[in-house]
Amino acid sequence: MQVAFLVAPEGVEQVELTEPWEAVTGAGHTAKLVSTDSGSIQAFDHLDKADTFPVDLTTGSAQPDDFAALVLPGGVANPDALRMDEDAVAFVKAFFTQGKPVAAICHAPWTLVEAGVLSGRTLTSWPSLRTDITNAGGTWVDEPVQVCTDGPNTLVTSRKPDDLKAFCDTVLRTLREGTD
Repeated sequence: MQVAFLVAPEGVEQVELTEPWEAVTGAGHTAKLVSTDSGSIQAFDHLDKADTFPVDLTTGSAQPDDFAALVLPGGVANPDALRMDEDAVAFVKAFFTQGKPVAAICHAPWTLVEAGVLSGRTLTSWPSLRTDITNAGGTWVDEPVQVCTDGPNTLVTSRKPDDLKAFCDTVLRTLREGTD
């Protein structure tokens, strides 16, 4: 299965990219890094620059049809930049329209707010997004991981890096269930 990881050119929380990526590839799936610009992305460890990673596809060229699922890592600047990019928002929205699983952690649901896909959905996030999610028609809960199937697709969300084990396990279970 091919899984898209969508990130902005700067600002993704590195651990929220690398741990799910390793879980997905470790389970035998193919991960592709999608961004709004070609070249490489700059990851962060909180506010400090961390590693760079090569971009496989841009949002302008990536086709949601080519992927089984989408993972949205967090970081404060990452989803804030993505929600300002029309191609990125359209890419995210297509996974919901096509009924494909989407997983988002920490601040990543900001992009989901912008895509207008949260009405009637229950999810978790970094606590500061609670009002944004509620205003977008979603129900916010304070749980390590939340799975919502009350919509066209499965939505997996988590609050923060401390929840990554539960998040990764749930993403892999969701991918398995999608192939059963």
